[in-house]
Amino acid sequence: MPAFAAAIAAAVTLVVMIRVALQSVQGQQWDDEAMRTVVAGRDTKLTLLSGLGYVSIGAIVMVAIGCGCVALLRGKVRLAIGAAIIIGGADITTQVLKHSFLDRPNFGLGVLNSLPSGHTTVVASAVGAALLVAPGGIRPLVAAAGGFAATLTGASTIVAGWHRPADVVAALAVSLLWTGFVALCFHGPRHPVTGTFVSAILGCGAALAFLVAIGVRPAYGWVGFTQASLVLGAVTAVTALFVVAAAAVSPAE
Repeated sequence: MPAFAAAIAAAVTLVVMIRVALQSVQGQQWDDEAMRTVVAGRDTKLTLLSGLGYVSIGAIVMVAIGCGCVALLRGKVRLAIGAAIIIGGADITTQVLKHSFLDRPNFGLGVLNSLPSGHTTVVASAVGAALLVAPGGIRPLVAAAGGFAATLTGASTIVAGWHRPADVVAALAVSLLWTGFVALCFHGPRHPVTGTFVSAILGCGAALAFLVAIGVRPAYGWVGFTQASLVLGAVTAVTALFVVAAAAVSPAE
């Protein structure tokens, strides 16, 4: 069952991020170094921070209401409930994990835990909810827009120095875990992923291109080009996988 497989994969990914990137010396070092591979000038950073400023509790509520309205207009009350559960469940889980459950061992790289990323969870859970309630015909468009927004948010938090790459991946895992869990409650066929696969890649790739266009650069110039490309490329790829998986488990209603 795709929804069950997605939920299990998300749970395993979350555990790996916690055990390796948060609770091991080498993992903390890799994650911290990865965060520092990309930089931005003052104007670019202000642009990114301005965008991140829109990711708030108010935005969560507005997205939840919007998803609920779409589902209700389609006569799908259970989809409206499911969308609310995805958004609420993912965002509450992230806050509980980050502030009440997980500790960052002191390996000389700071003890303030930032895993999972709250900003990325807000956007990713909204993408999962939107894919759940969207009619099949427009899901590729939702996947493209969602991929762009999630990639831009996650990468921006890294460039701004707010979060490490593992924080972003953990947030995507939390959001997929809840999306898969909710999707398990719905029976029936799922849509083919071909359209959403292509559109998710295009949306995520467009976000990466946008970041480069506005001035995000390798921290060490051409010397650090490979490392910076790997970090941003990995974040983009994982986000695309999240969008494709969330679309694949959403019911064809």
